[in-house]
Amino acid sequence: MNRSVWFMALAFSGVGLDSASGEWPMYRGDAAQTGFSTNEVPERPSLLWTFKTGGAVRSSVVVRDGVAIVGSNDHSVYALSVRAGEKRWTYRTEGEVEAPPTIHNGHVYVGSTDGNLYALQLTDGTLKWTYATGDRILGAANVWEEQGNIRVLIGSYDYFLHCMDGETGKKLWDLETENYINGSAAIFDTDVVIGACDGMVRVVKILTGEVKRKIEVGSYIAASIAMRDGIAYVGTYDNKFKAVSIDDGTIKWTYEDQEFPYVSSAAVTAEKVVFGGRDKRIHALERKTGRPVWVTTVRGRVDSSPVIAEDRVIVGCDDGRIYMLDLDHGAIQWTYEIGARISSSPAVFNGLILVGCEDGSIYAFGADQRESE
Repeated sequence: MNRSVWFMALAFSGVGLDSASGEWPMYRGDAAQTGFSTNEVPERPSLLWTFKTGGAVRSSVVVRDGVAIVGSNDHSVYALSVRAGEKRWTYRTEGEVEAPPTIHNGHVYVGSTDGNLYALQLTDGTLKWTYATGDRILGAANVWEEQGNIRVLIGSYDYFLHCMDGETGKKLWDLETENYINGSAAIFDTDVVIGACDGMVRVVKILTGEVKRKIEVGSYIAASIAMRDGIAYVGTYDNKFKAVSIDDGTIKWTYEDQEFPYVSSAAVTAEKVVFGGRDKRIHALERKTGRPVWVTTVRGRVDSSPVIAEDRVIVGCDDGRIYMLDLDHGAIQWTYEIGARISSSPAVFNGLILVGCEDGSIYAFGADQRESE
């Protein structure tokens, strides 16, 4: 697709431009959680640097202004220089930090298993405010802004979707569901779309917290929803992947293959939807029909959520490898064996691939400058 046409399509579909413009400031790259970037990555990336934390890294890396932010199960949030992996600052919470951070307007919003959402200064990690939910937070915050009005939205295991003022942390509203909220909320125009373990997709007005629509999908939703053109794409725990219209609540299509849950969140382009499964496979479907385009088998469960960088799919796996596949055909183009489970989602930024691993380290891959000298 022509690049200018792509930007126009993003504007009219409610997708943020951050991932398209090169930044990766939030989980899945943008507020619609498409997992797509126009960033190109090398055909054969080299390991450029690693950074060791004190616990498993299940959180996903986000990037803004040359700074990478990630959580660790050692109860800490880390800020690293993207160029060299050098530590800028750390902030310690009272629980494990499995939730991916979100960067917006100079602040880092990140949840912890201690039940708190923390707002930190991006520059130095200084605490600005905390917001207490009633249970652990595993999903990323999402942010909506209009004319300086910043609203932060986060789901919790306390069964609630919470909305607060981004500057002060003051609660604006909360919405009770009937089970845990494990994933992150997607934003489409002035609505927030959230899946929960009660088997419901809810479409909620950001300004008021009013539920516009409840859509039953039949089973637990552990993954985060991806939005495009008013359609929510999400996998369920009963081995189905669905496309759901948030406008009229209809299920546009359902994909069902082997009897393994889908915990991986989808990456979405104009033509394709790509996600991993506990069937040890990566699936690509036609976005409008749900028909399979390709299925690629790997050596472990794929709970990691894939990202798409131009024409390549990048995803981690329980087999300890990170994979890069051809988007058109699913052919494996490159792998790197780390040796420990990778459940976090990769980030792509300025030709780099950044990913956390359960060995406690963050890995950065990119072009080896020595090869071009």
